[in-house]
Amino acid sequence: MGKKTYITTTLPYVNADPHIGFALEIIQADIYARFLRERGGEVFFNFGTDEHGQKIYEKAKENGEDTQAYVDRYAAKFDALKKALNLTYNNFIRTTDPHHIMAAQEFWKRCNANGDIYKKNYKVKYCVGCETEKTDSDLVNGCCPDHSNRQLEIREEENYFFRYSKYGQKLLDLYNNNPEFVVPSWRLNEVRKFVEGGLEDFSISRLRTKMPWGIDVPGDPDHVMYVWFDALVNYVSAVGWPDRMEEFDSWWPVVQFAGKDNLRHQSATWQAMLMSAGIAPSKKIFIHGWVLGGGGQKMSKSLGNVINPFEVVEKYGGDALRYFLSREMTPFEDGDFTEARFKEAFNAGLANGLGNTSSRVLKMAESYLPGPVTVGEAEIPALYSKYIEGLELNKAMDLIWSKLSEMDSIIQETQPFKLVKTDKDAAAKIVTDLVKRLFSISKMLAPFMPETSAKIEEAIKANNLAAPLFMRLE
Repeated sequence: MGKKTYITTTLPYVNADPHIGFALEIIQADIYARFLRERGGEVFFNFGTDEHGQKIYEKAKENGEDTQAYVDRYAAKFDALKKALNLTYNNFIRTTDPHHIMAAQEFWKRCNANGDIYKKNYKVKYCVGCETEKTDSDLVNGCCPDHSNRQLEIREEENYFFRYSKYGQKLLDLYNNNPEFVVPSWRLNEVRKFVEGGLEDFSISRLRTKMPWGIDVPGDPDHVMYVWFDALVNYVSAVGWPDRMEEFDSWWPVVQFAGKDNLRHQSATWQAMLMSAGIAPSKKIFIHGWVLGGGGQKMSKSLGNVINPFEVVEKYGGDALRYFLSREMTPFEDGDFTEARFKEAFNAGLANGLGNTSSRVLKMAESYLPGPVTVGEAEIPALYSKYIEGLELNKAMDLIWSKLSEMDSIIQETQPFKLVKTDKDAAAKIVTDLVKRLFSISKMLAPFMPETSAKIEEAIKANNLAAPLFMRLE
Protein backbone atom coordinates (compact mmCIF):
# COMPACT_ATOMS: atom_id res chain seq x y z
CA MET A 1 0.00 0.00 0.00
CA GLY A 2 1.39 3.40 -1.02
CA LYS A 3 1.51 6.65 0.89
CA LYS A 4 -1.90 7.97 1.94
CA THR A 5 -2.94 11.51 1.02
CA TYR A 6 -6.19 13.32 1.79
CA ILE A 7 -7.14 16.01 -0.74
CA THR A 8 -10.12 18.36 -0.65
CA THR A 9 -11.49 21.25 -2.63
CA THR A 10 -13.58 23.95 -1.03
CA LEU A 11 -17.32 23.31 -1.17
CA PRO A 12 -19.20 25.49 -3.68
CA TYR A 13 -22.44 27.15 -2.66
CA VAL A 14 -25.48 25.67 -4.37
CA ASN A 15 -27.14 29.01 -5.05
CA ALA A 16 -26.52 28.77 -8.81
CA ASP A 17 -25.26 26.39 -11.50
CA PRO A 18 -21.60 25.25 -11.58
CA HIS A 19 -19.29 27.65 -13.39
CA ILE A 20 -15.90 27.37 -15.00
CA GLY A 21 -14.12 29.18 -12.16
CA PHE A 22 -14.85 26.28 -9.86
CA ALA A 23 -13.98 23.80 -12.62
CA LEU A 24 -10.43 25.20 -12.40
CA GLU A 25 -10.16 24.30 -8.71
CA ILE A 26 -11.52 20.79 -8.96
CA ILE A 27 -9.49 19.98 -12.10
CA GLN A 28 -6.31 21.12 -10.31
CA ALA A 29 -7.18 18.87 -7.38
CA ASP A 30 -7.98 15.97 -9.71
CA ILE A 31 -4.66 16.30 -11.55
CA TYR A 32 -2.84 16.20 -8.22
CA ALA A 33 -4.86 13.17 -7.06
CA ARG A 34 -4.25 11.28 -10.31
CA PHE A 35 -0.54 12.08 -10.17
CA LEU A 36 -0.23 10.67 -6.65
CA ARG A 37 -2.13 7.52 -7.64
CA GLU A 38 0.09 7.07 -10.71
CA ARG A 39 3.02 6.92 -8.27
CA GLY A 40 1.30 4.19 -6.23
CA GLY A 41 -0.22 6.45 -3.59
CA GLU A 42 -3.61 5.97 -1.94
CA VAL A 43 -5.81 9.06 -2.16
CA PHE A 44 -9.00 10.14 -0.42
CA PHE A 45 -10.36 12.90 -2.63
CA ASN A 46 -13.19 14.97 -1.15
CA PHE A 47 -15.61 17.21 -2.99
CA GLY A 48 -19.17 18.27 -2.20
CA THR A 49 -21.62 21.10 -1.68
CA ASP A 50 -22.14 23.84 0.91
CA GLU A 51 -25.90 23.92 1.42
CA HIS A 52 -26.76 26.23 4.33
CA GLY A 53 -26.85 30.02 4.70
CA GLN A 54 -28.90 33.02 3.73
CA LYS A 55 -28.06 33.09 0.02
CA ILE A 56 -29.45 29.59 -0.43
CA TYR A 57 -32.48 30.27 1.74
CA GLU A 58 -33.25 33.38 -0.31
CA LYS A 59 -32.82 31.57 -3.64
CA ALA A 60 -35.16 28.74 -2.62
CA LYS A 61 -37.79 31.27 -1.48
CA GLU A 62 -37.34 33.22 -4.70
CA ASN A 63 -38.02 30.02 -6.67
CA GLY A 64 -40.99 29.08 -4.49
CA GLU A 65 -39.21 25.84 -3.56
CA ASP A 66 -38.75 23.89 -0.37
CA THR A 67 -35.14 24.64 0.68
CA GLN A 68 -34.14 20.98 1.04
CA ALA A 69 -35.61 20.16 -2.37
CA TYR A 70 -33.73 23.13 -3.81
CA VAL A 71 -30.34 22.02 -2.46
CA ASP A 72 -31.00 18.41 -3.50
CA ARG A 73 -31.52 19.57 -7.07
CA TYR A 74 -28.39 21.72 -7.15
CA ALA A 75 -26.18 19.17 -5.38
CA ALA A 76 -26.96 16.75 -8.22
CA LYS A 77 -25.80 19.36 -10.75
CA PHE A 78 -22.45 19.72 -9.01
CA ASP A 79 -22.02 15.95 -8.69
CA ALA A 80 -22.59 15.74 -12.46
CA LEU A 81 -19.21 17.48 -12.88
CA LYS A 82 -17.60 14.12 -12.08
CA LYS A 83 -18.61 12.66 -15.43
CA ALA A 84 -18.33 15.87 -17.46
CA LEU A 85 -14.80 16.71 -16.30
CA ASN A 86 -13.67 13.09 -15.81
CA LEU A 87 -12.98 13.58 -12.09
CA THR A 88 -11.83 10.92 -9.65
CA TYR A 89 -13.11 12.20 -6.30
CA ASN A 90 -14.24 9.29 -4.14
CA ASN A 91 -16.31 11.24 -1.64
CA PHE A 92 -19.12 13.71 -2.25
CA ILE A 93 -20.07 15.39 1.03
CA ARG A 94 -23.14 17.54 1.53
CA THR A 95 -23.41 19.81 4.54
CA THR A 96 -27.01 18.66 4.96
CA ASP A 97 -25.80 15.07 5.49
CA PRO A 98 -26.82 13.74 8.96
CA HIS A 99 -23.22 12.75 9.79
CA HIS A 100 -21.91 16.20 8.92
CA ILE A 101 -24.61 17.88 11.01
CA MET A 102 -23.66 15.70 13.99
CA ALA A 103 -19.96 16.51 13.45
CA ALA A 104 -20.60 20.27 13.21
CA GLN A 105 -22.52 20.20 16.49
CA GLU A 106 -19.77 18.20 18.20
CA PHE A 107 -17.17 20.62 16.83
CA TRP A 108 -19.18 23.51 18.33
CA LYS A 109 -19.32 21.76 21.69
CA ARG A 110 -15.54 21.27 21.77
CA CYS A 111 -14.83 24.90 20.89
CA ASN A 112 -17.31 25.92 23.57
CA ALA A 113 -15.71 23.60 26.14
CA ASN A 114 -12.39 25.29 25.36
CA GLY A 115 -13.88 28.65 26.31
CA ASP A 116 -13.91 29.99 22.75
CA ILE A 117 -17.64 30.61 22.23
CA TYR A 118 -19.62 33.38 23.91
CA LYS A 119 -22.73 35.49 23.30
CA LYS A 120 -22.95 39.25 22.73
CA ASN A 121 -24.93 41.98 20.98
CA TYR A 122 -23.30 43.55 17.94
CA LYS A 123 -23.88 45.76 14.92
CA VAL A 124 -22.11 45.01 11.65
CA LYS A 125 -22.11 45.58 7.89
CA TYR A 126 -22.82 42.27 6.17
CA CYS A 127 -22.47 41.08 2.55
CA VAL A 128 -24.99 38.34 1.81
CA GLY A 129 -23.09 37.54 -1.40
CA CYS A 130 -19.98 36.58 0.58
CA GLU A 131 -21.93 35.47 3.67
CA THR A 132 -19.30 37.52 5.53
CA GLU A 133 -19.11 40.55 7.82
CA LYS A 134 -17.30 43.54 6.32
CA THR A 135 -15.19 46.29 7.83
CA ASP A 136 -14.77 49.67 6.12
CA SER A 137 -11.30 48.64 4.95
CA ASP A 138 -12.84 45.71 3.04
CA LEU A 139 -15.11 47.97 1.00
CA VAL A 140 -14.68 49.90 -2.25
CA ASN A 141 -16.94 52.95 -2.54
CA GLY A 142 -19.00 51.56 0.29
CA CYS A 143 -19.63 48.24 -1.48
CA CYS A 144 -18.21 44.73 -1.32
CA PRO A 145 -15.74 44.58 -4.24
CA ASP A 146 -16.88 41.05 -5.15
CA HIS A 147 -20.62 41.78 -4.99
CA SER A 148 -20.96 45.42 -6.03
CA ASN A 149 -24.48 44.70 -7.28
CA ARG A 150 -25.72 43.86 -3.75
CA GLN A 151 -26.38 46.40 -1.05
CA LEU A 152 -24.69 45.72 2.28
CA GLU A 153 -27.00 44.86 5.16
CA ILE A 154 -26.67 46.45 8.57
CA ARG A 155 -27.20 43.77 11.19
CA GLU A 156 -27.81 44.35 14.86
CA GLU A 157 -28.63 41.34 17.02
CA GLU A 158 -27.41 39.00 19.72
CA ASN A 159 -25.20 36.22 18.33
CA TYR A 160 -22.66 33.68 19.48
CA PHE A 161 -19.06 34.65 18.78
CA PHE A 162 -15.86 32.69 18.26
CA ARG A 163 -12.84 33.92 20.24
CA TYR A 164 -10.67 34.41 17.14
CA SER A 165 -8.54 37.08 18.83
CA LYS A 166 -7.08 34.40 21.08
CA TYR A 167 -5.30 32.65 18.21
CA GLY A 168 -3.16 35.35 16.57
CA GLN A 169 0.20 34.25 17.91
CA LYS A 170 -0.61 30.56 17.52
CA LEU A 171 -1.39 31.12 13.86
CA LEU A 172 1.83 33.10 13.33
CA ASP A 173 3.76 30.25 14.97
CA LEU A 174 2.05 27.81 12.61
CA TYR A 175 3.10 29.84 9.56
CA ASN A 176 6.64 30.40 10.80
CA ASN A 177 7.13 26.71 11.56
CA ASN A 178 5.64 25.62 8.22
CA PRO A 179 6.95 27.92 5.46
CA GLU A 180 5.17 25.83 2.78
CA PHE A 181 1.86 25.74 4.66
CA VAL A 182 0.28 28.05 2.06
CA VAL A 183 1.40 27.85 -1.58
CA PRO A 184 2.38 30.17 -3.25
CA SER A 185 4.59 31.88 -0.69
CA TRP A 186 3.22 35.38 -1.35
CA ARG A 187 -0.22 34.19 -0.28
CA LEU A 188 1.28 32.98 3.00
CA ASN A 189 2.80 36.45 3.42
CA GLU A 190 -0.63 37.99 2.80
CA VAL A 191 -2.35 35.94 5.47
CA ARG A 192 0.55 36.46 7.88
CA LYS A 193 0.18 40.23 7.45
CA PHE A 194 -3.56 39.92 8.02
CA VAL A 195 -3.04 38.03 11.29
CA GLU A 196 -0.30 40.43 12.43
CA GLY A 197 -2.82 43.26 12.02
CA GLY A 198 -4.88 41.78 14.85
CA LEU A 199 -7.80 39.36 14.80
CA GLU A 200 -11.33 40.25 15.82
CA ASP A 201 -13.81 37.74 17.24
CA PHE A 202 -16.54 36.96 14.73
CA SER A 203 -20.18 35.91 14.81
CA ILE A 204 -20.84 32.19 14.39
CA SER A 205 -24.64 32.05 14.76
CA ARG A 206 -27.78 33.57 13.31
CA LEU A 207 -31.18 34.05 14.93
CA ARG A 208 -33.55 31.36 13.71
CA THR A 209 -36.39 33.87 13.40
CA LYS A 210 -34.38 35.78 10.77
CA MET A 211 -32.62 32.90 9.01
CA PRO A 212 -33.90 29.39 9.81
CA TRP A 213 -31.89 27.45 7.21
CA GLY A 214 -28.90 26.16 9.20
CA ILE A 215 -27.67 23.62 11.72
CA ASP A 216 -29.06 23.96 15.24
CA VAL A 217 -26.72 25.47 17.81
CA PRO A 218 -26.30 22.83 20.55
CA GLY A 219 -28.43 23.75 23.57
CA ASP A 220 -29.98 26.87 22.02
CA PRO A 221 -32.87 26.29 19.56
CA ASP A 222 -33.18 30.05 18.95
CA HIS A 223 -29.92 30.06 16.96
CA VAL A 224 -28.51 28.26 13.93
CA MET A 225 -24.82 28.03 13.05
CA TYR A 226 -23.29 30.63 10.75
CA VAL A 227 -22.71 28.93 7.40
CA TRP A 228 -18.90 29.32 7.40
CA PHE A 229 -18.56 27.66 10.80
CA ASP A 230 -20.71 24.75 9.70
CA ALA A 231 -19.22 24.30 6.21
CA LEU A 232 -15.56 24.31 7.24
CA VAL A 233 -16.18 21.31 9.50
CA ASN A 234 -16.76 19.21 6.36
CA TYR A 235 -13.01 18.76 5.99
CA VAL A 236 -12.88 16.66 9.16
CA SER A 237 -16.35 15.11 9.01
CA ALA A 238 -15.62 13.75 5.51
CA VAL A 239 -12.96 11.41 6.89
CA GLY A 240 -14.85 10.14 9.91
CA TRP A 241 -14.44 12.76 12.64
CA PRO A 242 -15.55 12.51 15.43
CA ASP A 243 -17.01 8.97 15.60
CA ARG A 244 -14.60 7.01 13.36
CA MET A 245 -11.30 8.22 14.75
CA GLU A 246 -9.18 5.35 13.43
CA GLU A 247 -10.28 6.27 9.91
CA PHE A 248 -9.80 9.98 10.62
CA ASP A 249 -6.29 9.53 12.02
CA SER A 250 -5.28 7.48 8.99
CA TRP A 251 -6.06 10.38 6.61
CA TRP A 252 -5.66 13.67 8.48
CA PRO A 253 -4.10 16.23 7.89
CA VAL A 254 -5.47 17.38 4.53
CA VAL A 255 -4.10 19.07 1.42
CA GLN A 256 -6.60 21.80 0.50
CA PHE A 257 -7.32 23.57 -2.78
CA ALA A 258 -8.93 27.00 -2.50
CA GLY A 259 -9.39 30.23 -4.45
CA LYS A 260 -7.70 33.44 -3.36
CA ASP A 261 -11.02 34.79 -2.02
CA ASN A 262 -10.92 31.90 0.47
CA LEU A 263 -7.38 32.61 1.67
CA ARG A 264 -8.27 33.99 5.11
CA HIS A 265 -11.06 31.50 5.74
CA GLN A 266 -8.94 28.45 4.93
CA SER A 267 -5.52 29.43 6.25
CA ALA A 268 -6.50 31.50 9.30
CA THR A 269 -10.13 31.12 10.41
CA TRP A 270 -10.31 27.37 9.85
CA GLN A 271 -6.90 26.74 11.41
CA ALA A 272 -7.91 28.68 14.54
CA MET A 273 -11.11 26.64 14.73
CA LEU A 274 -9.10 23.41 14.46
CA MET A 275 -6.83 24.53 17.29
CA SER A 276 -9.88 25.33 19.42
CA ALA A 277 -11.37 21.87 18.81
CA GLY A 278 -8.05 20.15 19.60
CA ILE A 279 -7.35 18.97 16.02
CA ALA A 280 -4.02 19.28 14.18
CA PRO A 281 -3.85 21.94 11.44
CA SER A 282 -4.22 21.22 7.75
CA LYS A 283 -1.15 19.92 5.90
CA LYS A 284 -0.92 22.33 2.96
CA ILE A 285 -3.19 24.83 1.23
CA PHE A 286 -2.85 25.57 -2.49
CA ILE A 287 -4.36 28.96 -3.38
CA HIS A 288 -5.35 29.52 -7.01
CA GLY A 289 -6.41 32.73 -8.75
CA TRP A 290 -9.70 33.64 -10.38
CA VAL A 291 -10.92 32.82 -13.84
CA LEU A 292 -11.67 36.15 -15.51
CA GLY A 293 -13.96 36.93 -18.40
CA GLY A 294 -12.74 38.62 -21.54
CA GLY A 295 -13.13 42.05 -19.96
CA GLY A 296 -10.78 41.11 -17.12
CA GLN A 297 -13.66 40.85 -14.65
CA LYS A 298 -13.92 38.03 -12.11
CA MET A 299 -16.48 35.43 -13.11
CA SER A 300 -19.15 35.32 -10.45
CA LYS A 301 -22.52 33.60 -10.18
CA SER A 302 -23.92 36.66 -8.44
CA LEU A 303 -22.67 38.98 -11.21
CA GLY A 304 -24.12 36.72 -13.88
CA ASN A 305 -21.03 36.62 -16.13
CA VAL A 306 -20.13 32.95 -15.79
CA ILE A 307 -19.27 30.31 -18.39
CA ASN A 308 -20.96 26.94 -18.02
CA PRO A 309 -18.38 24.10 -18.00
CA PHE A 310 -20.96 21.56 -19.21
CA GLU A 311 -21.48 23.61 -22.39
CA VAL A 312 -17.72 23.84 -23.02
CA VAL A 313 -17.32 20.09 -22.54
CA GLU A 314 -20.27 19.27 -24.79
CA LYS A 315 -18.82 21.45 -27.54
CA TYR A 316 -15.09 20.71 -27.26
CA GLY A 317 -14.59 17.73 -24.93
CA GLY A 318 -13.52 17.33 -21.32
CA ASP A 319 -9.83 16.85 -22.06
CA ALA A 320 -9.74 20.06 -24.07
CA LEU A 321 -11.08 22.03 -21.11
CA ARG A 322 -8.67 20.26 -18.75
CA TYR A 323 -5.85 21.16 -21.14
CA PHE A 324 -6.78 24.84 -21.27
CA LEU A 325 -7.24 25.26 -17.52
CA SER A 326 -4.00 23.45 -16.65
CA ARG A 327 -1.70 24.86 -19.33
CA GLU A 328 -3.09 28.24 -20.35
CA MET A 329 -4.00 29.40 -16.83
CA THR A 330 -1.21 30.32 -14.40
CA PRO A 331 -2.02 28.16 -11.33
CA PHE A 332 -1.73 30.84 -8.65
CA GLU A 333 -2.76 33.99 -10.52
CA ASP A 334 -5.81 35.25 -12.36
CA GLY A 335 -6.32 34.29 -15.99
CA ASP A 336 -8.72 35.03 -18.84
CA PHE A 337 -11.14 32.58 -20.38
CA THR A 338 -12.76 33.56 -23.64
CA GLU A 339 -13.98 31.26 -26.38
CA ALA A 340 -11.62 32.92 -28.88
CA ARG A 341 -8.61 32.32 -26.63
CA PHE A 342 -9.77 28.77 -25.95
CA LYS A 343 -10.01 27.97 -29.68
CA GLU A 344 -6.60 29.50 -30.36
CA ALA A 345 -5.01 27.37 -27.62
CA PHE A 346 -6.89 24.29 -28.80
CA ASN A 347 -5.65 24.62 -32.38
CA ALA A 348 -2.06 25.45 -31.45
CA GLY A 349 -1.54 22.97 -28.62
CA LEU A 350 -3.91 20.12 -29.38
CA ALA A 351 -4.78 19.97 -33.08
CA ASN A 352 -1.43 21.22 -34.49
CA GLY A 353 0.74 20.12 -31.58
CA LEU A 354 -0.17 16.91 -29.78
CA GLY A 355 -2.64 15.68 -32.39
CA ASN A 356 -0.40 16.27 -35.42
CA THR A 357 2.75 14.82 -33.85
CA SER A 358 0.93 11.73 -32.54
CA SER A 359 -0.64 11.11 -35.94
CA ARG A 360 2.66 11.41 -37.80
CA VAL A 361 4.49 9.05 -35.44
CA LEU A 362 1.76 6.41 -35.32
CA LYS A 363 1.18 6.52 -39.07
CA MET A 364 4.92 5.87 -39.63
CA ALA A 365 4.85 3.10 -37.01
CA GLU A 366 1.93 1.40 -38.75
CA SER A 367 3.64 1.72 -42.14
CA TYR A 368 7.28 0.95 -41.27
CA LEU A 369 7.18 -1.47 -38.33
CA PRO A 370 6.17 -5.16 -38.37
CA GLY A 371 4.00 -4.77 -35.27
CA PRO A 372 3.42 -2.85 -32.05
CA VAL A 373 6.47 -1.46 -30.24
CA THR A 374 7.35 -2.97 -26.86
CA VAL A 375 7.53 0.31 -24.98
CA GLY A 376 8.95 -0.78 -21.60
CA GLU A 377 9.11 1.78 -18.78
CA ALA A 378 8.14 5.34 -19.50
CA GLU A 379 10.87 7.93 -19.03
CA ILE A 380 9.45 10.59 -16.71
CA PRO A 381 11.72 13.61 -16.02
CA ALA A 382 12.23 14.41 -12.34
CA LEU A 383 11.38 18.03 -13.15
CA TYR A 384 7.89 16.96 -14.23
CA SER A 385 7.20 15.44 -10.80
CA LYS A 386 8.67 18.46 -9.04
CA TYR A 387 6.36 20.81 -10.93
CA ILE A 388 3.21 18.85 -10.10
CA GLU A 389 4.19 18.43 -6.44
CA GLY A 390 4.43 22.23 -6.28
CA LEU A 391 1.22 22.58 -8.32
CA GLU A 392 3.06 24.41 -11.09
CA LEU A 393 0.79 22.62 -13.55
CA ASN A 394 1.40 24.96 -16.48
CA LYS A 395 5.15 24.32 -16.21
CA ALA A 396 4.57 20.56 -16.17
CA MET A 397 2.42 20.90 -19.29
CA ASP A 398 5.01 23.11 -20.99
CA LEU A 399 7.60 20.43 -20.24
CA ILE A 400 5.40 17.81 -21.95
CA TRP A 401 5.02 20.06 -24.99
CA SER A 402 8.78 20.61 -25.09
CA LYS A 403 9.11 16.82 -25.42
CA LEU A 404 6.67 16.95 -28.33
CA SER A 405 8.83 19.65 -29.93
CA GLU A 406 11.89 17.41 -29.51
CA MET A 407 10.03 14.67 -31.39
CA ASP A 408 9.16 17.09 -34.19
CA SER A 409 12.82 18.11 -34.42
CA ILE A 410 13.91 14.45 -34.63
CA ILE A 411 11.43 13.84 -37.43
CA GLN A 412 12.62 16.89 -39.36
CA GLU A 413 16.31 16.10 -38.86
CA THR A 414 16.20 12.36 -39.60
CA GLN A 415 13.26 12.29 -42.05
CA PRO A 416 12.37 8.62 -41.54
CA PHE A 417 9.66 8.97 -44.22
CA LYS A 418 12.50 9.42 -46.76
CA LEU A 419 15.06 7.19 -45.06
CA VAL A 420 12.73 4.20 -45.25
CA LYS A 421 13.22 4.13 -49.03
CA THR A 422 16.99 3.53 -48.68
CA ASP A 423 17.48 2.02 -45.18
CA LYS A 424 14.36 0.39 -43.72
CA ASP A 425 16.15 -0.79 -40.56
CA ALA A 426 17.48 2.68 -39.71
CA ALA A 427 14.06 4.23 -40.33
CA ALA A 428 12.41 1.55 -38.17
CA LYS A 429 14.86 2.26 -35.35
CA ILE A 430 14.07 6.00 -35.43
CA VAL A 431 10.32 5.38 -35.48
CA THR A 432 10.58 2.84 -32.64
CA ASP A 433 12.37 5.49 -30.55
CA LEU A 434 9.68 8.03 -31.43
CA VAL A 435 6.91 5.63 -30.34
CA LYS A 436 8.66 5.10 -27.00
CA ARG A 437 8.91 8.86 -26.55
CA LEU A 438 5.22 9.20 -27.37
CA PHE A 439 4.44 6.55 -24.77
CA SER A 440 6.33 8.55 -22.14
CA ILE A 441 4.37 11.63 -23.16
CA SER A 442 1.11 9.70 -22.78
CA LYS A 443 2.08 8.74 -19.23
CA MET A 444 2.90 12.34 -18.36
CA LEU A 445 -0.42 13.43 -19.88
CA ALA A 446 -2.42 10.89 -17.85
CA PRO A 447 -3.19 13.15 -14.84
CA PHE A 448 -4.02 16.11 -17.10
CA MET A 449 -5.81 14.56 -20.07
CA PRO A 450 -6.77 11.00 -19.08
CA GLU A 451 -8.93 10.20 -22.12
CA THR A 452 -6.29 11.40 -24.57
CA SER A 453 -3.56 9.54 -22.70
CA ALA A 454 -5.57 6.31 -22.90
CA LYS A 455 -6.24 6.79 -26.64
CA ILE A 456 -2.51 7.23 -27.35
CA GLU A 457 -1.62 4.12 -25.37
CA GLU A 458 -4.34 2.09 -27.11
CA ALA A 459 -3.07 3.29 -30.49
CA ILE A 460 0.49 2.29 -29.59
CA LYS A 461 -0.66 -1.20 -28.54
CA ALA A 462 -2.70 -1.57 -31.75
CA ASN A 463 0.03 0.07 -33.88
CA ASN A 464 -2.73 2.16 -35.39
CA LEU A 465 -4.41 5.49 -34.70
CA ALA A 466 -7.98 4.96 -35.85
CA ALA A 467 -8.90 8.65 -35.89
CA PRO A 468 -7.12 11.97 -35.28
CA LEU A 469 -6.97 12.94 -31.60
CA PHE A 470 -8.05 16.53 -32.24
CA MET A 471 -9.48 18.29 -35.30
CA ARG A 472 -8.80 21.98 -35.90
CA LEU A 473 -11.51 24.38 -34.82
CA GLU A 474 -12.66 27.06 -37.24
